[in-house]
Order: sequence, then C-alpha cells, then structure tokens
Amino acid sequence: MDQNITALWHKVYGDQHPQALAQLTELLEAKRTIFEHFPAMADPDWYRDAIVYSLYVDAFADDFEGLAYRLDYLAELGVNTLWLLPILDSPMRDQGFDIRDFRAIREDLGGNEAFQAFILKAHARGIRILFDMAVNHSSDQHPWFQSASASKDSPYRDYYIWNPDRERYQDARLIFKGMVNSNWSWNEATGDYYFHRFYSFQPDLNYRNPNVLLAMVENFLYWKEQGVDGLRLDAIPFIWKEEGTNCEDLPTTHQLIKLIRAALDYCQPGTLLIAEANMKPKDVVSYFGNDDECQAAYHFPLMPQFYMALAEADRRYIEAALSRAVTPAIPEKSCWMSFLRCHDELTLEFVSPDVREKMNRHYLHDPECTFREGEGLAGRLFYLVQENVDKALLLNSMLFATEGSPILYYGDEVGMLNDRTFYQENSERTGYKDARFLNRGPMDWERVERAHSKKRSDEHKLLTGIQTLTRLRTRFADCFYDSASFIANDDPAIYGLERQGKEHNLTIYHNLSDSARKVVLDAPLHDAITGEAVSGVLKLPAYSWRWLID
Repeated sequence: MDQNITALWHKVYGDQHPQALAQLTELLEAKRTIFEHFPAMADPDWYRDAIVYSLYVDAFADDFEGLAYRLDYLAELGVNTLWLLPILDSPMRDQGFDIRDFRAIREDLGGNEAFQAFILKAHARGIRILFDMAVNHSSDQHPWFQSASASKDSPYRDYYIWNPDRERYQDARLIFKGMVNSNWSWNEATGDYYFHRFYSFQPDLNYRNPNVLLAMVENFLYWKEQGVDGLRLDAIPFIWKEEGTNCEDLPTTHQLIKLIRAALDYCQPGTLLIAEANMKPKDVVSYFGNDDECQAAYHFPLMPQFYMALAEADRRYIEAALSRAVTPAIPEKSCWMSFLRCHDELTLEFVSPDVREKMNRHYLHDPECTFREGEGLAGRLFYLVQENVDKALLLNSMLFATEGSPILYYGDEVGMLNDRTFYQENSERTGYKDARFLNRGPMDWERVERAHSKKRSDEHKLLTGIQTLTRLRTRFADCFYDSASFIANDDPAIYGLERQGKEHNLTIYHNLSDSARKVVLDAPLHDAITGEAVSGVLKLPAYSWRWLID
C-alpha cells in the first residue's frame, strides 16, 4: 500500500491500532484491483469546468425515474454537474441530512437500482453526479446508534461520544442557535449524555475510534464503485473533537481528510471531494491542503457580498472579499464553488455586525425568513430581490463571472418563490421552526411551462438569461482557471473583470445601480453573445451586464 497512507494513519492513530490498519490495507488493495478494470478518467480535473445544478430529487422530480425524464431540461439549461441533496436512507427529520444507512438510497426515490440506472443515463448526457455525505454524524435511527444507545456493552458504543454529564467540550459553539440549546442530550437507557453539533437526532460520530474511519472509507469507495463522481463532505470541520478547543478545524481533522483523499486516489484518481466548511476563506483554504485534501470548497462569505454590492451599488464589497488579505491563493488544481443561494441560509455568520444589520434591512422582507437569530437569511433568490428580474440576472452574471464553479439552486432559473405551505408542514412534522424549509419546496413546473410558452414572462427572461450564462461559461471555461483582474473605475457601481484564456480574453461589466452608466473602452471588443463589435463608449442600462471578448 502507498506509504503515504500508512504515514497519515500513524499521524492520526499512532501505533495503537495495527489490526485496523491491516483492515484498511486489505480493503484498499481489494478495491484497487476492482478499479483496474474501470476505464481511466480522461480528465481527473473535470470539476474546474463544472456548472452545477443543486436539487432535492423528490422535490424536483419525485424519484430517480422522474429525474431521468428531466435530463433533457437540465441539458437544455446548460449544466454539466448535478449536486443531489441528501438521497441516502433517512428518517427525514432534517430533510435527509440525518442518515440511517450510508449505503442505501431512499426507497421513495427508487432505491439503489434506480439510482445506478440514473447515473448511466446522466453520464450518457455528459452530466456528472455529486451527492451529500454527512461525515460528522448519523441519524439516531442508524443501527450503530440504536445499538450504542441501548447498552453500554454494544460493540458500537465507541462509534459515538458519551459522557456522564454535559461538562465536556464546553467551548464548542451551538450551530443551531435558537433551535438547539445544548450539544449534549440525555439517553435514558444508558444513563448518560451523547454529543451532537446539530439536532439531538444527529449524534456525532467518534473518529477517535478507527473503526469509524474504516467504515466511512468503505462507504466512500462503495459509491465510487457505483459511478458517483464526487461527494460533498457535510460538516467536515467538526469531525475531530479535543477538550479545551472549540472542536472545529483541528489539525487532526486535516490529517483525516488527507487520509480519505489518499485512499480514494489510491484506488483511482478523479473522485471529487467538496469541503462543506462554513468558515472564513483564509481558514477554508486549509481544506485544499497541498492539492491533497478536498479539490473544491464553497466560498460561503462571498455570497452576502454579492447582495451588499447590489444593495449599495458598490463593487468594493466583492473586491474586498476576493482580495488576497481575505481570500488567499489556492493550489493550482483546486477550485472554489460559489452560489447566490443554496438549500440552507444566506449566511451572515462571518460578516461584520454593520453588514449583518444592512443585509437584514435590505433583504429580510418577512421576519419568518430569519435564521439562527439574525445570523442568516432564509428565502429564495427571487424573494430576496423582491421579484426583480433584472436584479436576479445581474446577480447571476456576477456569480458566473467571479471566482469558482457556479452553483444554481433548483427553481431559481424560473424565479421560484418561498414555499410557505412546505415550511409550515415541515415545521409541524419536525417540531422545529426551521426557516430553511422556505427554500426547499417542490419544483414549480408551471413556472417552467410559462418560461417556455410566454416569451414576455419573467420566467422566460430568467430562464433564457441563465441559459446564456451557462453557454458563456462553457465556451470560455479556460478563462476561469485563474483569478480575474478587477478593472479600475471611479464609479463604484461599475463592477468590471478581465479574464485571460488560451484563445480569448474576457472583459465583463456589471452596472450595479438603478440608473444607466457608461464605460470608456480602451480597445475595440466584441459582444460575446452576438459577436457585435463594441468600441468607444459602452452603454450599460440599469442593473445590466455585458460579456465581451477581444
């Protein structure tokens, strides 16, 4: 076996668990033999060209058979990667982030066989598949926890973290402030407490037990063998706990991620690992390692700066967020992934109190949309911009033009709004007033129908605008491998970028204001969409954008 894997193992576990290391060696050698019969991945760095569409399978298409039927729609939209929000077997108390079986697709979605059939159909259309793997915790309905919580003699007892009182890990913050009041919950059967960073029905896994790591690596390899192209590692900053720390982003966490990445690459390179680390960029960068941890990570703090730039017609919010002082350079093969909205909240956790107040003032149109006591905003994109099509498309152009692979959230391309019925039903079902359910309702296919049939509708303008942006990103993909250069302008409402590619250079302008603006061009350019020559003065109507090539 690769000596690097052995060295990483010893950094985490020392020499205390030779049998577990032998089991890991046996597992990886067996899987490596299997993958030798798989075709080699032509482009292991494929994720750098990803245009991602994020969806809940049941909300979008009922099940995998329905999702296969919708592949034409997704291909027409221009996306090449699907991020499937939780699809593994679950009691569904946290919309699937509470996993009951790490190797089983939910039966209501069609089960494993339907999923494998779908992967083949998606791959035939050139669409890659990612899905969520919660690595920090399981459901309390998982067989491991069911056994561990029933008896202190359970062989799975040390798969979780137990204590006779709630005095351990006192510096670990509450993630779900306002919904969860402690990281410890009482277990009557064994007369002690178990640790959890999220809801009480999501007990944290104990990676100090090497059998937990072995089981999770085997789960990753199982899905790799089924053809899954990548995994989103949910809540990875929390997987290692140490007394006297905040139990977040600890050095051993990174050793564990390196070990998981090395194990996957040893069997066959090319499986994408995405760091779900809601932290400041200077801290998130550590999850890339030296091209030996996750290949991609979300740029959470960039999200609110798009909205602040729009609210105050000031590009400097975005430029400051992407400055090297805030967002350090990342390894050559690494990639940011960015979004305007996701399945969770528009996080305000890492902005200044002043920006947090402004964001709530500009975008909290309904008190029910607040999340985590004002540190986040729930609500869909079209709700946030108060159904202004030009603002929605302007934000999307900024997303596609800026750092990283863009992620679209299902329904935003046709202006879906908050689903109050879904929110109320799920709040009653779970017992939690979780504002994120406003974002998670069923796909509005009537809006899609209007987008296709009524050319003057908001839906049509949004859909065709997004299709234009996906075509531009696909055509000029090589312009996005490196960071952009910001174009200086005395007017803060003009957000301009220059990007260099092998064949073309892109010049992209955005007008963030509610009035027309003009930009003087240094040299003649061409409209990237129409091919029309553009020289002299470029006129930008209110809330508009132009992509130009040399």
